[in-house]
Amino acid sequence: MKVHEYQAKRLLREFGVPVPDGEHAESPAAARAIAQRLGGRVVVKAQVHAGGRGKGGGIKLADDADGAEAAARQILGMMLKTPQTPPEGIKVRAVWVERASEIARELYLSMTLDRVRATHVVMASEAGGMEIEEVAARTPEKILREWTHPALGLADFQARRLAFGLGLGGEAFKQGVALIRNLFRLYLAKDCSLVEINPLVVTADGRVLALDAKLNFDDNALFRHPDVVALRDVHEEDPLDVEASKYNLNYIKLDGNVACMVNGAGLAMATMDAIKQAGGDPANFLDIGTVNDVSRVVNAFKILTADPSVKAILINIFGGMARVDVIAQGVVDAHKEMKVGVPVVVRLAGTNVAQGERILEDAGLPLIRAIGLGEAAQKAVAAAG
Repeated sequence: MKVHEYQAKRLLREFGVPVPDGEHAESPAAARAIAQRLGGRVVVKAQVHAGGRGKGGGIKLADDADGAEAAARQILGMMLKTPQTPPEGIKVRAVWVERASEIARELYLSMTLDRVRATHVVMASEAGGMEIEEVAARTPEKILREWTHPALGLADFQARRLAFGLGLGGEAFKQGVALIRNLFRLYLAKDCSLVEINPLVVTADGRVLALDAKLNFDDNALFRHPDVVALRDVHEEDPLDVEASKYNLNYIKLDGNVACMVNGAGLAMATMDAIKQAGGDPANFLDIGTVNDVSRVVNAFKILTADPSVKAILINIFGGMARVDVIAQGVVDAHKEMKVGVPVVVRLAGTNVAQGERILEDAGLPLIRAIGLGEAAQKAVAAAG
């Protein structure tokens, strides 16, 4: 789960991470009022779940309240397009108005999970700003890394080493060490999957501030954080992803036209690979899990058939804890409740497969049957045509 910059900065403040003064607004008049309260120059920033907002025209500098109102009027309602948005862009529904900072240096700081080392890693670089991706690709040696102890966390000497590596000195060094440690506290306390401050800045008067903030949260830990769940903005998510989350389905929309309904993440990945090998492109990742629930299959059909790009559906079930007869009954019920409208290829194996086959045969549905995964993928790609 992602949150907006203004929500992230509120959390940063709670954990003692300094950020510029600012407020969020949903109208030009509100942006004007905020700018008047802040006084002086302000920055008006589009609030969307995507980076690269400056290059897309979503960040504007204003000298006064009139300028802030004008900037907000330009940004609010626009379809902001960046390298991280869908091709059609994302509609801007809110802006963040903050006091402009006189920047002396731009740095980079982030925290995430290193799955190879099975522990958290803190990354920092003197080359902060919009081109950090270029730095990572061309000069990766400029990115410092500190891997934390799984039980002890980030040690003081590691925070000092990072601050020193960022070229901070004197009072800025002390501020940097405190900021890194507080940010890591937030990262752990809120079960974040990513914390990114880009840029982390040193101002002309020597303050170290998080000028921008991106927080992503581990979906599997959200049950511990109702305060974080309350920050969710479904307008920023794909409508099908939102619908799938209502039914606890593990769904990710992709760009192809062959929809997948599979039980188990590993089998789902293998199914997608088989579709690619057969010359097609998967339209989604969908793992219905190992829950023996007919309604879960029906709801999965609702998600898949709502996607206009889907031209065929491949159901690949290997029943272990999941029972094939329950899945088969779900397929039958889905065809009773809705017009599926596209060819459906079914491959069943495992627990209660004989009973499942009998259910499908008795229903007399126009299904395309397959025995092996390769055969099923080839037939699904051909059906999508």
